[in-house]
Amino acid sequence: MQINTAASFRCSKEENHQGAFEPAAVCQDCYDQARGQMDLMEAALHMDLKEATQIVYDAVWSDPSDPGKTYQNAAQALLTELRNRAGISAVLGPLQTLPH
Repeated sequence: MQINTAASFRCSKEENHQGAFEPAAVCQDCYDQARGQMDLMEAALHMDLKEATQIVYDAVWSDPSDPGKTYQNAAQALLTELRNRAGISAVLGPLQTLPH
């Protein structure tokens, strides 16, 4: 099977290009995977006020021994919950670019 590397395929999302030709730069499988990840992250940001309040309350009262860490505990709890909902694993070191 011959692959024509010079061939250019149109982007299937033409509504984003206002009639101009744009070559497709991402395969459909990668696009679908990225779209799914984006959908999860967007859904995570739709946390309602009651849920966020409960997370902050639980974090503040989980360790009342150090009042100086109250805001840090609350912020960490919110970030952890958002990451969990978005399907993002914990970051254990410096961020690295992912190979494609």
